[in-house]
Amino acid sequence: MQKRHLFVLSIFSIFFSCYQPERNCKDFKNGTFTYTATIDGEEKTTTFVRNGTVEIDFFESKSDTSSVRWLNDCEYIVKKMNPKNKAEEKSIHMKIMSTTKNSYTFEYGVVGSSKKTIGTAIKTK
Repeated sequence: MQKRHLFVLSIFSIFFSCYQPERNCKDFKNGTFTYTATIDGEEKTTTFVRNGTVEIDFFESKSDTSSVRWLNDCEYIVKKMNPKNKAEEKSIHMKIMSTTKNSYTFEYGVVGSSKKTIGTAIKTK
């Protein structure tokens, strides 16, 4: 009986270890997107427009422009072009983890930091 459980567990492990999430990252290099995050217990939405090497963020009636440097089809570095403080001078590493028809799930964090956050962006245009 124990051998049977081991066999079933092995087959199950092999099946799921081969699963690769969909990653059509090229579909998300350009466009208009929204991202909603919880900040201090309140949901806040950012809209951003990315066109190749430039991204413009719109948050609470303010806009900010960042440069985008693609490392590969699914990873890029974002750096604010006009930082207003030391924290904004830091580059952010973005990695697209999976995609759907109109959204992508990504992991992001300050370059050099091990702390990462997960989010989902929805393509609106």
